[in-house]
Amino acid sequence: MSDKPFIDFDQAQAAMKAIIEEATQPGGMPVAVSIVDDAGNMVAYAQMDHVRLYARRHAFRKAYTAAIMGMDTGPHGEQLKERGRTVSDYGDPNLTPGIGGVVVKSGDGVIMGGIGVGGYLARDEELAMIGLKAMNIS
Repeated sequence: MSDKPFIDFDQAQAAMKAIIEEATQPGGMPVAVSIVDDAGNMVAYAQMDHVRLYARRHAFRKAYTAAIMGMDTGPHGEQLKERGRTVSDYGDPNLTPGIGGVVVKSGDGVIMGGIGVGGYLARDEELAMIGLKAMNIS
């Protein structure tokens, strides 16, 4: 049995609950939440009523990008821009430069996966960070 840290069910559920509770506050918008493991495989997914198809797909792509690249999608997108590159240079259609994906790391800095939020562009990144905090990873 491996001692490698991973995102467990309780952590994934806590993240999704915190994100959706925040998104349902007055003035909020429907979002989709995707949580992936360190290889970009889906661990958990939730969507609010009336969330758009694009947001659902993008939530996964944001989580996937954060996990595979080992960094949040906002800084990763900026890094690409500074280097004059795009995500298409990697040849992986699941990568995205869109903000709203955060990498999940253990207390020792081991990449455990990623959280992606789509549907509320102005707050996707903030909501993903709320989810990360709710995981209570030490």
